[in-house]
Amino acid sequence: MATLNLPVSEIIRSRDTSSVEDGEPKKKSREDWRKAKELEEARKAGTAPAAVDEEGKDINPHIPQYISSAPWYFGAKGPTLKHQRPQPEREKQFNRLDEWYKRGVDTSKVVTKFRKGACENCGAMTHKRKDCMERPRKVGARFTGAQIAPDEFMQPELAVDYDGKRDRWNGYDPSEHKAIIEEYQKIEEAKRELKAEKLKSGEVENNCSPESITSLNTNDEAVTEEVGQSADDEDKYVDEVDMPGTKVDSKQRITVRNLRIREDTAKYLRNLDPNSAYYDPKTRSMRDNPYKNTGDKEADVDYAGENFVRFTGDTTKHAAAQLFAWEAYEKGVDVHLLAEPTKLQMLQREYERRKEEFKGHVQESVLQCYGGEEHLQAPPKTLLLAQTEEYVEYSRYGKVIKGQEKQVIRSKYEEDVYMNNHSSVWGSFWHNGSWGYECCHSFVKNSYCTGEAGRAINTPDIATSSTSATGESSWAASRLAEAPSTSQQEIPSENIPTAKASKLNKHEESSSSSSSSSSSSSSSSEDDSEEERRKKKKKRKRMKKRAQKEKRKLKKKGKQDDPDDKLKKALKKEDQMQADADRLLATDERKRPYNSMYEAKAPTTEEMEAYLMKRKRDEDPMAQFM
Repeated sequence: MATLNLPVSEIIRSRDTSSVEDGEPKKKSREDWRKAKELEEARKAGTAPAAVDEEGKDINPHIPQYISSAPWYFGAKGPTLKHQRPQPEREKQFNRLDEWYKRGVDTSKVVTKFRKGACENCGAMTHKRKDCMERPRKVGARFTGAQIAPDEFMQPELAVDYDGKRDRWNGYDPSEHKAIIEEYQKIEEAKRELKAEKLKSGEVENNCSPESITSLNTNDEAVTEEVGQSADDEDKYVDEVDMPGTKVDSKQRITVRNLRIREDTAKYLRNLDPNSAYYDPKTRSMRDNPYKNTGDKEADVDYAGENFVRFTGDTTKHAAAQLFAWEAYEKGVDVHLLAEPTKLQMLQREYERRKEEFKGHVQESVLQCYGGEEHLQAPPKTLLLAQTEEYVEYSRYGKVIKGQEKQVIRSKYEEDVYMNNHSSVWGSFWHNGSWGYECCHSFVKNSYCTGEAGRAINTPDIATSSTSATGESSWAASRLAEAPSTSQQEIPSENIPTAKASKLNKHEESSSSSSSSSSSSSSSSEDDSEEERRKKKKKRKRMKKRAQKEKRKLKKKGKQDDPDDKLKKALKKEDQMQADADRLLATDERKRPYNSMYEAKAPTTEEMEAYLMKRKRDEDPMAQFM
């Protein structure tokens, strides 16, 4: 039969083994299930006693089933929670706190004879000569057998747990602290005896009566303690101190001031990075700034570590006063910061006053000697700082939040600012694939402007382009001047531009006058030979052919320079380029041809006009209806 001490899960899953039929245990009936359920509810309600484990401890009936039920391989015979506790066979055995490595050497036995296998230098058995830490002897202990060093302790192999490895007091001997306690006790006793002697001699005034003073006994500890406490002004009002984070004990003279208020944030919670700032939990101190290297939060924080206190408040004033005291002592003034603080402060004030007076006297003497006092008369600070009564709020990045209309920023660059005496900006001029300045045609950025002279030097072909047409016509006219007058009359003036025609007419007049003079001179000279005439005739024919050739060139150029024809060609070329671009965009990018042989040159005026005419304007509201 199942006992009443079994947990509900075990009762439900257990089978009745009292009556076995054909080797199979009998299943629980509906009535047994009902009783087990009622027992579980009664235990939860407190009307039935709780189940008891093998150690006689009660099991909480509210423990979940998956915790109270033991696994099948555990082999539990009754209700138990032993499977939830650490198993002793699996638990690692660690050393106790009082077990630690031994220090020093073993002085319990003294060796007077060298032992085989010991250190040849000092004679210890626990190390060899190469590991010996003693001074190398001139003649080792192996040969002398004298002054054999004691052996070191054989250190045990300790098994220390996680907390034991990090315990700062692990291996500490408390007996070492007794010497410190005894030393302080001797100091306190000496102070009490000294005060008692002073009171007895009358050097120190006290509220005690003369009869009590005369009856003082230096060996009476109770009386000396009472007198010492009455004469000590340090603990006079110490019992009335009630400050948060401060604990004062007048009897033990202990003041603990590193306790924080409950509402304050703990130091170790300000930055959870283990490498941010070292926090000492023993003394509850964090010297460094926990917000160091954290960006904007580092600028304005309410806590910057204990070291921050050393450089804030009156600490700097105290350091300056100490420095002044040292310097004054070196100059021969006997003053001390702690012994005579008032005297030191008065001396420091007097020193600063005289220093300012000396500076003012030096400044006045310099101004009287050299003048220039009017330059030191500055306007008031309200005008210097441009202070107004308009309320403006700025963000941490310098942007205006409220109080002023938001300005429209056109560009991040400065406008209408010309450098180095230029009258145009860089990039306003283009020539032969290079950018430059329009004012001087300089292709060097941030260069100094040279004006028209720089144009003539940097781009001589452009500087003479304005006179190129006149140069061509003058060259043709000079060639026509050498030709006879009959050839000059054959060139129709309507096929030549007006400017060129006017210049050609001038050259024709001059050439006609020169030809007439030459003819008169030739007619007057009768001694010319026939050979010279033939040469002149060949020369005239050659000049005539050259003039006709120039005439054909001028006609051809006049046809090519038609602006309407050029614009039509540029428009056709722009249409072709746009069609090619659409075709390339429609094809797969893996099948597009390379464009490495494309020649980059500056567009002409007609090409720019055609581009502007054919360009699609997305900002045009009627563009979608085109």
